[in-house]
Amino acid sequence: MIRPNSNEYGTFYAYYISLVPEGDIIELMRSEHQKTQEILQQIPPQKGNYKYEEGKWTIKELLQHMIDSERIMNYRALRFARKDKTELPGFEQDDYVSVLEETERFPLSTFVEDWEILRENTVRLFSRFNEEESKRSGRANNNIFSVRALAYINVGHEIHHRSILLERYLK
Repeated sequence: MIRPNSNEYGTFYAYYISLVPEGDIIELMRSEHQKTQEILQQIPPQKGNYKYEEGKWTIKELLQHMIDSERIMNYRALRFARKDKTELPGFEQDDYVSVLEETERFPLSTFVEDWEILRENTVRLFSRFNEEESKRSGRANNNIFSVRALAYINVGHEIHHRSILLERYLK
């Protein structure tokens, strides 16, 4: 699956794709995820509700945002790979986080485990798409997305939030 062209995703997502290093995207899904998991394993459980600034997300909320976003991108990829031409809506990340109740009910380890399981499923999903399927596209949130662009967005989004985690939450 080769890097997508700029006409395969909305301009908002160019930043995420630019963060993805050269290489096989499936291997990058694994290796970048391993880097994130190593960091997450080091965070003390009691720090899961830590916010680096008032009005910002907690570490658990940040992880849930990453999980929700990847699930949505995966759903889009599956629909587009299967030639579903239904235009899909966008989602408001802050609205998703604002209704979270599980951040209080579950320990940080639950979010880390969910992230691990989801990424394994993401790898399985994208590794089954052939070259033709990876080029297929559809519309979501008023933007065109190819399947391969969604794979790169998933990895770039993770890299972006791992950087924020390191720079703002764990410094």
